[in-house]
Amino acid sequence: MTGAATLAQLATMFAAAFGAATILPFQSEVVFVGLQLAGGIGAGWLIVVASIGNVLGAVVNYVLGRWIEHFRTRRWFPVTGGQLVRAQGWWARWGVWTLLLSWAPFGDAFTVIAGMMRTPVWLFMALVTIAKTGRYAALAWATAAAAG
Repeated sequence: MTGAATLAQLATMFAAAFGAATILPFQSEVVFVGLQLAGGIGAGWLIVVASIGNVLGAVVNYVLGRWIEHFRTRRWFPVTGGQLVRAQGWWARWGVWTLLLSWAPFGDAFTVIAGMMRTPVWLFMALVTIAKTGRYAALAWATAAAAG
């Protein structure tokens, strides 16, 4: 396989993982498994590229959540200022750990909420990176085990 082909495949993996982490209805697992089974690219590279793309997609959701939160004083905003402050306190203590589920299909919502709840960026990045990388590592292991 040529270097250009490998680069194109890794770019495809990155784009699929990035898109899957945003609010777009896309699944990166099919691309990941397909590329792993095709050979040519080591599972380690696939895990790294997919994880980076997926984490950066989650950052888009986080920023979206921060942006939406700026409208909290508008009449149409679904919660009052007091409710939002109470929710942010609860989230900081307990809810932030739901970011470890950010790899799941419903996990994109948690990444948006994390932005709204003003989760510290370093904590957001740490938890989401653990979750997303763990998912791809498990997928690589399961694919290799199934392929025999």
